[in-house]
Amino acid sequence: MKTRSRKAKGRRLQNWVRDELLSLFTTLSNDEIYCAIMGESGADVKFSPNAQKVLPYSIECKNQEKINIWEAYKQAEDNSKDYEPVVVLKRNNQKPLILVDAEYFVNIHNNK
Repeated sequence: MKTRSRKAKGRRLQNWVRDELLSLFTTLSNDEIYCAIMGESGADVKFSPNAQKVLPYSIECKNQEKINIWEAYKQAEDNSKDYEPVVVLKRNNQKPLILVDAEYFVNIHNNK
């Protein structure tokens, strides 16, 4: 696969994540949730300070056929600063999945 195609594939997933979050959190605007420019360091989906209060996550997107989930999660952790690392995984003809720390997942449901 050409580099250009690979980047376009990744960008489509980032855009999908951004659009899903914007449709779910209607009080946030397009300026508050946006996608990183290809090659930019840090999280793939970026948040304004206001949006970061609502969504305390650092989101890494991986749209690949073969994914080393441990490396993907490590990358999300490295970019996370003080926020919860999240990896959105996608491959052809499959729906996207989200990878989060198991203890975090249990804790968010334990508090309800």
